[in-house]
Amino acid sequence: MSNNEVKLHSIKRNDTILKVVIYIVCIIFSIMTLFPFVILIANSYKTSIEVQESTLSLISKHPIQNLKFNWHVISSKGTFKPMVGFRNSFIVATLSTILNVYFSSLTAYAITAYEWKLREAFNAMIMAVMMIPGTVTMIGFFQFAYKIGLVNKLSALILPSIAAPMTVFFMRQYLQASLSMEIVQSARIDGAGEFRIFNQIVVPLMKPAIATQAIFAYVGSWNNLFSPMILLTDGNKKTLPVMVSLLNGDIYKTEYGAIYLGLLITVLPLIVVYAFLSRYIVEGVALGGVKS
Repeated sequence: MSNNEVKLHSIKRNDTILKVVIYIVCIIFSIMTLFPFVILIANSYKTSIEVQESTLSLISKHPIQNLKFNWHVISSKGTFKPMVGFRNSFIVATLSTILNVYFSSLTAYAITAYEWKLREAFNAMIMAVMMIPGTVTMIGFFQFAYKIGLVNKLSALILPSIAAPMTVFFMRQYLQASLSMEIVQSARIDGAGEFRIFNQIVVPLMKPAIATQAIFAYVGSWNNLFSPMILLTDGNKKTLPVMVSLLNGDIYKTEYGAIYLGLLITVLPLIVVYAFLSRYIVEGVALGGVKS
């Protein structure tokens, strides 16, 4: 066997070993990612005693009976109305996501495509707003919402999503890497208006970025607990996460199995949304992080 053949054989062997290591690491990370969801599902068909005795166990003596009992517990509570909470969460998350990605994309397009004096200052202001936690501004926002009559209205959770600095930053990075100004100039020469250019040319180019940010926005809005607990006091206006947070039982006993079942109900819509949009997320993150 010649030296070249030996080297080639060694390279192939090293490549095989590297692939095996990569597969093993991916499998380990996949198991670590899925493990909390498996535990969540397993604890939803356990009794409170079984959950306390062994949270990580997947086995229950009477899973079907326990599941029915847990459902009876959460459905018998006046504060937990699954259909009402699901409806409110769906409305808030869906409309918030649409407003978030559309107006953020529009803002990012304005910063990228137009030359104006305060463009860099405006971009710096967006970056600065990203550093301010939402909890810091909640008191002022609650006072503002109370004065204009938005308390106990779902619109108080929907309208603020128009201003999403993190999404604007991501969209701007994506446009800088993927948007060709020659296409925009050609459309302008052909007589297309600015909104037509944005809606028919720019938006289709931004589908991966929009899908990626839609996932993040939808999950963030659906799981939002802090703002709804402050702005919504009417039981018929509460979102699903708020209702689940109230499943803490009385002062004598807490039904942990019922709480896990409530959490499972909350998580299922997010899994469905991710299943529809997940194929865009890798492409969107990759292109959004590359600057031309």
